[in-house]
Amino acid sequence: MATNWDQPVQGTRLSFEVWHPNCWAIEATDRVGGGILAHAVYTAPTAETESASVNGLFTAFGQTTEEVEALLAEIDDSSLAGDVLELQERFGRRQSSSLPGNVAREFFLEYDPQKMICPTLLEHGFVHSAPVRIENGREHWQVCFAGDRERIETAIESICEDGNADVSVETVTSTPTGESERKRRMDALTSTQREVFELARKRGYYQWPRGVSTRELASEFDISKTTLLDHLRKAESKLLDPDDLGGE
Repeated sequence: MATNWDQPVQGTRLSFEVWHPNCWAIEATDRVGGGILAHAVYTAPTAETESASVNGLFTAFGQTTEEVEALLAEIDDSSLAGDVLELQERFGRRQSSSLPGNVAREFFLEYDPQKMICPTLLEHGFVHSAPVRIENGREHWQVCFAGDRERIETAIESICEDGNADVSVETVTSTPTGESERKRRMDALTSTQREVFELARKRGYYQWPRGVSTRELASEFDISKTTLLDHLRKAESKLLDPDDLGGE
């Protein structure tokens, strides 16, 4: 589910709701409160082992700690996925404006890639451009469609048929031809946000395990740890959430 920010964006942007069977995230959020953000695939299956599992990076969010803990327990009990491996909480993450809830917990989860709808979307020309949000038993996708706008309806019908899915289109907007998604989002950052984010990425802050601490990064910029985390939080919000590009 990793977003390819360097993918040339052409044609049309869409947002839609998706339901499909045998999805641990859909089933968990249908049973309990809270929601899930699907960020990226951590490991991918090889061609020789098509049935191999993958590890995905996710965020569970909710209004209260109890709600998020109940959601994580529901996910952990699912027969459609492996054990929940929580990441150490990062200071300031809960306040990110890209998360709908008040409480957030990041985790890795192993699951069967054949249960994903993403390959079916890609097969029919839809490339997702933001983390997938799952709430109330539905997946919420933001995607780009590179083909002719007239072919969108046929492509969605094919997704429904091939994935035994239910798709409900929410918005459809045109996009400039040849626009780089990564450049568009990076240009929305302030110079300080860009410098902090690029150094954090270069030093391995987003690797697992992390290659550098926030204290070490703050020392390189000669700023406080709290200030550094504020710059990172705002940069991450703009890069992960297209609707937040107008923020400071």
